[in-house]
Amino acid sequence: MKKLHNKFVIIPLLLACMVFSCKDLTELNENPNGVAPESVNPNLVLPTVLTEAAKLYVNLGYQDIAGVVQHTQKDAWSSGHNDYDWGGDQSWNAYYDVLRNNDLVYQRAVASNFEFHQGVTLVMKSFMFGLITDLWGDAPYTNALKGEAGAVTDILPTFDSQDVIYAGIIADLEKANTLLSKPKADYEGIVDNVDVFYGGDPAKWRKMANSLLLRYYMRISSKQPDIAKAGIEKIVANAANYPIITSNADDATMGFPGNSDADSWPANSVIDASGSNYRRIKMCATLVEKLQTLKDPRLGIWANKVEIPLVVDPTQPAGTDKIVDGKRILSPDKVKNTQVDTDPEYVGLPPSFSALPSAYNLNPTPGQTSFNPHVSFLNNIYKAAKGPLLRARLISAAEVNFILAEAALKGWAAGTAKERYEAGVKASMETWTVGDKYAAYLATPGVAFDNTAKQVLEQKWIASWTAATEAWFDFRRTGLPALKAGPAAKREVLPVRFYYMQDELRINKANAEAAVSKLEITSYSQADNGNSAWSKQWLLQGTGKPW
Repeated sequence: MKKLHNKFVIIPLLLACMVFSCKDLTELNENPNGVAPESVNPNLVLPTVLTEAAKLYVNLGYQDIAGVVQHTQKDAWSSGHNDYDWGGDQSWNAYYDVLRNNDLVYQRAVASNFEFHQGVTLVMKSFMFGLITDLWGDAPYTNALKGEAGAVTDILPTFDSQDVIYAGIIADLEKANTLLSKPKADYEGIVDNVDVFYGGDPAKWRKMANSLLLRYYMRISSKQPDIAKAGIEKIVANAANYPIITSNADDATMGFPGNSDADSWPANSVIDASGSNYRRIKMCATLVEKLQTLKDPRLGIWANKVEIPLVVDPTQPAGTDKIVDGKRILSPDKVKNTQVDTDPEYVGLPPSFSALPSAYNLNPTPGQTSFNPHVSFLNNIYKAAKGPLLRARLISAAEVNFILAEAALKGWAAGTAKERYEAGVKASMETWTVGDKYAAYLATPGVAFDNTAKQVLEQKWIASWTAATEAWFDFRRTGLPALKAGPAAKREVLPVRFYYMQDELRINKANAEAAVSKLEITSYSQADNGNSAWSKQWLLQGTGKPW
């Protein structure tokens, strides 16, 4: 298993100089920036941890998971994105690569007494293990990252149950809160530009740690409500000791330099000069129509208007199909029973529409290389390799406020649900540069607070644009918003987990099979052994959610 070999994925390339001592030519100087695990400077590896973690997260939330939660759909190479055709072999190797590097930074930080780096790596450990267990379920945790020890239990580790992993995450975040509680001047070893999230600011990292605590307490709220309630109430009641993200300035985000494919916004048309990856992504009708109903100004930030609207005109003679004043005019006989959307501004692609989604809305050039002028592309900002809005967003003030609004609706001491909800909406709108329209938006029917979890989760779903992974995890936990699979989807309902990869099932056979045996097989599970995207993890078992 790649994740357990003693290989550290250290990306920074260093120039090594051999310097001879004038006093003793037989003695070699030690390089304080050496790349050997036992001597590497933590600041050399930390950027790799942060950037690779952020890239993994945005690639989930902007790609296939955005398809699952119906933010976007693809009209070519679409089966994974639209239809959940994931092939049963989803690898977590890249996630464990990040964790191995992160563990190296932590161990070196302990040896160097760099408490800031210890706190940061505990936050990132929690974030990455949180992703792994959220996506797959039970996973190697206690004995993971110990392959160098050589014991069989380290090379072929057991899978910890989700409740153990979440408890470990919460404990590590509590420890990080303490480690990051001092003024910046009291820490050793901070190099500001190494920290691509917060520029070496321990106070902001502390807020991230406690905001992630809120995320994971809410994650387990259906299975362990007493623990979740006590944890969230403790944080809210002790703001001085548990500061959280309440301002967009404290959001955990990462921008992109845009110099190469490795450091650019995904699916841009700068590095990919053909623009094919950008061109394939379309707005999903589910999101477009909700934003239109709510008169949401974020729609124009995220989407382009259709290039050529359709007009079905019953006054036209049979056989009419022509372009007039930038519109495609059709007689009813040219449409017949074909599903079309004649909205003059924004048109989304319906979820899992068909095996040939590029044909939607009478596209004249269906196929893998099509250019559909009758469906909304993403806004042109998403063609760029970098930009002020093109950021990986790991956790935000909007998410934190929506978590607390939901907690308040449960009757927990988490503030006023209405105030938390409105703060979440406002934070998202400010993030997407339409904060000046907040007051009018809040007065819109359907947006004005109605005291329901449905509305809170709906706005949280909207606000998770480009970070859609959280929306998927919320949907699994609550069934909200009430997303429905389309006719071409692999199953009649949305999936709830990733598949354990075949390498894991083959190489770590006994432990992987034990984990699979603990999954709950549902009527939608397609694999006899339970390793299905429609089998339920511990987190969902017995909750009645979803479907």
